[in-house]
Amino acid sequence: MEGKRSDSLEPSCVSMKSDESMILPVTFRDRDSSTDVRMMEGKRSESPEPSCVSMKSDESMILPVTFRDRDSSTDVRPQKKKSNISRNQLDSIFKELEHKVITLIKNELERFRKLLSPDYPACTERKVEDEEDLHSVREGALKITLHVLKNMNHTDLANTLHNKSVVSVYQAKLKSNLREKFKRINEGISQHGSSALLNEIYTELYITEGWSGDVNNEHEVRQIETASRRPATQETPIKCNDLFKDKSIRTVLTKGVAGIGKTVSVQKFILDWAEGKANQDVFFMFPLPFRELNLMKQQNLSLMNLLHHFFPEMRKLELIDCDTYKVVLIFDGLDECRLPLNFQNNERLYDVTESASVDVLLTNLIKGNLLSSTLLWITSRPGAANQIPPECVDQVTEVRGFSDPQKEEYFRKRISDQSLANTIITHMKSSRSLYIMCHIPVFCWISATVLERMLGEAESGEIPKTLTQMFTHFLIFQIKHKDQKYHQKCDPDPQQTRESILALGKLAFQQLEKGNLIFYEEDLRKCGIDVREVSVYSGVCTQIFREEFGLHLGKVFSFVHLSVQEFLAAFYAFLCFIFRKTNVLVEQSAGLNFFRKPNMSDFLKSAVDKALQSENGHLDLFLRFLLGLSLESNQTLLRGLMPQTGSSSHSKQETVKYIKEKIKENPSPEKSINLFHCLNELNDHSLVQEVQTYLNRGDYRRLSGTRLSPAQWSALVFVLLNSEQELDEFDLRKYDRSEECLLRLLPVVKATRKAV
Repeated sequence: MEGKRSDSLEPSCVSMKSDESMILPVTFRDRDSSTDVRMMEGKRSESPEPSCVSMKSDESMILPVTFRDRDSSTDVRPQKKKSNISRNQLDSIFKELEHKVITLIKNELERFRKLLSPDYPACTERKVEDEEDLHSVREGALKITLHVLKNMNHTDLANTLHNKSVVSVYQAKLKSNLREKFKRINEGISQHGSSALLNEIYTELYITEGWSGDVNNEHEVRQIETASRRPATQETPIKCNDLFKDKSIRTVLTKGVAGIGKTVSVQKFILDWAEGKANQDVFFMFPLPFRELNLMKQQNLSLMNLLHHFFPEMRKLELIDCDTYKVVLIFDGLDECRLPLNFQNNERLYDVTESASVDVLLTNLIKGNLLSSTLLWITSRPGAANQIPPECVDQVTEVRGFSDPQKEEYFRKRISDQSLANTIITHMKSSRSLYIMCHIPVFCWISATVLERMLGEAESGEIPKTLTQMFTHFLIFQIKHKDQKYHQKCDPDPQQTRESILALGKLAFQQLEKGNLIFYEEDLRKCGIDVREVSVYSGVCTQIFREEFGLHLGKVFSFVHLSVQEFLAAFYAFLCFIFRKTNVLVEQSAGLNFFRKPNMSDFLKSAVDKALQSENGHLDLFLRFLLGLSLESNQTLLRGLMPQTGSSSHSKQETVKYIKEKIKENPSPEKSINLFHCLNELNDHSLVQEVQTYLNRGDYRRLSGTRLSPAQWSALVFVLLNSEQELDEFDLRKYDRSEECLLRLLPVVKATRKAV
């Protein structure tokens, strides 16, 4: 360490007596240095590839930082600053350095040996933190090892090690990026600074497995009501991280209504893998949400190019050997897909490097023509799940949302004042229609937002008891929030606010008719919404701006929840009738209503008719909101946005009478149940109270045989299904020993644990 070091103007590697270890030079050169540092002489200089400079970075090394200042750009003479270090101290430092570097290289060589072992799994065993911290060191150690192997005439072994190690590096990069992307979550409306760490607030959702075999065309509100009463013993629970535990399963389809937690479950699944907590036998995990795949529907590209578009960090990886490496592709939001998914007529594709449309790529992936060994997880709302052929699905699961205990747990976690939380829980339980909707986590958030403000701040006004009242207060809250945020220096303009709400309502109504929950810039422009100013179109519209995977794929928009979209659609339809005398629910033609001025009763009756005509009930909740908005009490809450109609009392009586007539016509149990919810929104409980009186008296004889009208049968079903009591055993003999009784009360029988 004497002669050469004392004469050299730069740090040199000659201090080592031999070049057998070949790794110490890594610590002496900074990758940012522009000076040409000749590290070795003699044999080392003849090497066909650089060895000392093989390390791209010394950031992960601890000790070498003391030997050279990274920030030095030209004058490389740190020795003068180190004059106070004695020769003994320097020898001691280098002895420790030699031990650490040799240990590090030995560990990497052991890892390389395992990678080349045929019985070693494709996934490495190191922790995620190590993968990230040692990335640059590993890259340098790999170059040195490859160089020596080639000099030993083991070129084939060197090539194999290179391929496996490079894939391992890509895995580390992918995990790092996914951890950063999915570690936080926005609850409700996305705002800067409002996100929370997913691991801190995540509650395991109730997911069940099983294949029903039928297509569920019921509206999601009906499914929520059914699910809230379904006996827990009928399902087999399953955890997200165990979806692919069965080796025979390739494709999993997970169903769940809007806002129930599908996307959050996907996010947790990915985060647990990226953090090294679960599914570590999976080597690559690629989330490809349909809402973004829609933006590429016009492009022709290969499957590998598609992955490179979404994951730029993988661009140098030309092929993935799915037989060697376990890969999971996640397609979230099938219901948001605007691709044809033509499984019958799309061309077959087997080569991942062959270009085709995104639609062709997806259908061939799902059918197993492309990457047949790759695992697929697809999520969807129930109504869209049948787009995937049953023969392409190995397992179906369902996200069930909050159970009754979880509803209470949510409010207690969400609201710090436990006394207030208990008051809110008690109030929610007092309204069965509200409490049933709390099965959806997002609705719990909406309710907590409204009730915490009203009960906690002692605001005036009636506490919401119906869905319309709850969402009306939610809209008011969002408008106030927007005004506070964007109009701090001036009074808000009611006209501008009304126009903004109308534009959002038009978007909500048009897309509801098409069955869309996700919108793009072209959808907004058609409704007169300036995309550049969408953030101020009240807080109700959540802008989900996707710059995912480093790409500017475009902007995607959605409402906080489907129910918010349905409420704004109803609000738009109501305002159109009030201001323009236009019924957006019926086809307008020249001369229609020319001689007769349409009235509110006709408008509401047409809404009832249209909702009953829907096969899947997609206008059920829309109808409830529309009828609720016709009440003068709700219009008073929205003063400034709408004028008072003045004839609400007469319209209400006519509408109630019309709904009761429809109930007497004996529609399907599901449709009649929604009509009773409509009566609730109109504050009419006469039919229900009539049946409830007999039940309270225990006078079941009055509820049997021919004495019960079709309307009363429907009312009985509604009362029993909305009872707070668990239906552990349902005795049909109490009502009537007849086939009619069984058929009429079949919805109740389905919801009970045991029927006699």
